[in-house]
Amino acid sequence: MPNQARPGTGEQARQHALEQLRQAILRGDMSPAQRLVENELAEQFGVTRASVRAALIELESEGLVERIRNRGSRVRVVTVEEAVAITECRMVLEGLCAAKAAVAATDDQLAELTGLGEAMTKAVADGEPVTYSELNHELHARIRQFSGQQTAVELLEKLNAQLVRHRFQLALRPGRPQKSLGEHLAMVETITARDPQAAEAAARAHLTSVIAALRE
Repeated sequence: MPNQARPGTGEQARQHALEQLRQAILRGDMSPAQRLVENELAEQFGVTRASVRAALIELESEGLVERIRNRGSRVRVVTVEEAVAITECRMVLEGLCAAKAAVAATDDQLAELTGLGEAMTKAVADGEPVTYSELNHELHARIRQFSGQQTAVELLEKLNAQLVRHRFQLALRPGRPQKSLGEHLAMVETITARDPQAAEAAARAHLTSVIAALRE
């Protein structure tokens, strides 16, 4: 990365470290319980230790990092029970967004959801779970976006960030894409039918299924 894109100090340095760390955790480049050593990260990102420390404090507030007394920071481990509790909250918010999208989405946006559903169907048929997982993530993101419910969107982004590892593991579980495909298609169908009550019910049913899968 060019030097001018890696400010060493100040607010820009904190933001740079924050974004690099957040993306590394969300991509799975940093594993749960992995130690986050300030000196090493400062050298890696070309910023000061103070910038890294400030970024770690921010990520702790987002639920991505935990600070252990006398042991420093590490990538937070989200237990199954925590993942279930987070998904229960997601159920309410995703249901709200689905209902709102059924009313607020434009015809072009509804067509985009239909296209994503078709692409997900193809990914399952072709046996491509990673592609399916990416499309799954995209579908939920689009529904949130089309809902126009910005408060719910911001809350969901924070909740979803904590579930990256569990979501990826579920996507690779044999048979899981085949089961969840119908749930996602039901969400697309009810939203494109502009039926907010049915759309909310479909979203809640899908997240109920996710909770059951997490507990298996």
